[in-house]
Amino acid sequence: MKPARIVITGIGLTAPNGNTLADFRHSLLNGVSGVSRIEVRHMGQQLAGVCTYDPLKYQKRKELRVGTRAGSISIYCAREALADSGVAFDALPKDRVGIYLGCTEHGNVETENEIHNISKFAYDTKFWSHYHNPRTVANNPAGETSLNLGVTGPAYTLGAACAAGNLGLIHATQMLRLRECDFAICGGVSESSHTFGIFAGFKSQNALATHEDAAKASRPFDKARNGIVISEGGCLYTLERLEDAQARGAKIYAEIAGYHVNSDASDYVLPNPTRQAECVRAALGRSGLAARDIHIVNTHATATPLGDIQECEAIRAVFGVDCPETHINNTKSFIGHAMGAAGALELAGNLPSFNDGIVHPSINVDDLDPQCALPGLVLNTPRAAARIDTILNNSFGMLGINSTLIVRRFVA
Repeated sequence: MKPARIVITGIGLTAPNGNTLADFRHSLLNGVSGVSRIEVRHMGQQLAGVCTYDPLKYQKRKELRVGTRAGSISIYCAREALADSGVAFDALPKDRVGIYLGCTEHGNVETENEIHNISKFAYDTKFWSHYHNPRTVANNPAGETSLNLGVTGPAYTLGAACAAGNLGLIHATQMLRLRECDFAICGGVSESSHTFGIFAGFKSQNALATHEDAAKASRPFDKARNGIVISEGGCLYTLERLEDAQARGAKIYAEIAGYHVNSDASDYVLPNPTRQAECVRAALGRSGLAARDIHIVNTHATATPLGDIQECEAIRAVFGVDCPETHINNTKSFIGHAMGAAGALELAGNLPSFNDGIVHPSINVDDLDPQCALPGLVLNTPRAAARIDTILNNSFGMLGINSTLIVRRFVA
């Protein structure tokens, strides 16, 4: 039997430069950065991407006090995706709805805040919040979302470092095909810009970006790139089996064409271009597409000096020959690295290309690193394409996890 066809029917997001897909896309086509300077405890002013969505749109103040930033982002994105999908959600059997959220890290900021608070009271634990444990468990973002929506089906997070956003969609696709659920809410979320530990960790690795102009700080592929801009964000999708989407007359953004996940098994943080290329090739194989059939490759590139070179080596190995219609771009140059939300946001930013025929660029590339030069690289200015029918989205993460997701224009 052929596996069920899985389609995207709704998108909800918040990014540092947009709180709807339309606003996000407008920013990507008009060079609008979402990077600014924020105050980080113990570290002072740091470059970061922070979202400005309205948390009270779908939650009460008490719920926000009890819950987490990651949970709030998840609820906002899930509700926005459901509204966008047009599904009669109240009529859906809630035990047949699955929530699968990719997340890089969760709970760090909650523990940091509690330690900071009780330090004012000689570390007396009677001042420690009794909400700390439910705030910090790994399944919190999905759990808060299930509580808000009344979903009684499976709801959990997927820890996959910075490959997590892709993995949320991949896992939801698998669960729909296995008929473990009939309707999936999936993608990735991150609250990274609120935790001191993430900033301190990257600082200790000399991996935090610096630049006098915040908007130019995230600069993948540029010779002067010098590190990551830490960001928060979220992007959730509604996925359905094609027959169910068609039965209710849903609009369809795209169809899941292929995917693959593998591991480097070689280093804690340094990427392995051979394994990355293998991941891309396996996803192509599953989709039945050749490299030359891909029209947009969205890179993971984070603007670290070595990481960008390694990924470009992998892309060159797959797309370096006979791919005249393949365009290559990057989204982190606009918003920084949204960690667990990165892959999901980056896919969303490219999906409108199916309608407008435009490839958004990588910005802030004033002096292209020759080791990052790739055929089809779109720099600084949007490019009109002869056709855009396929998008390949790469997301790679620490401890060597790699994910590639391919979507295609939906054709009945």
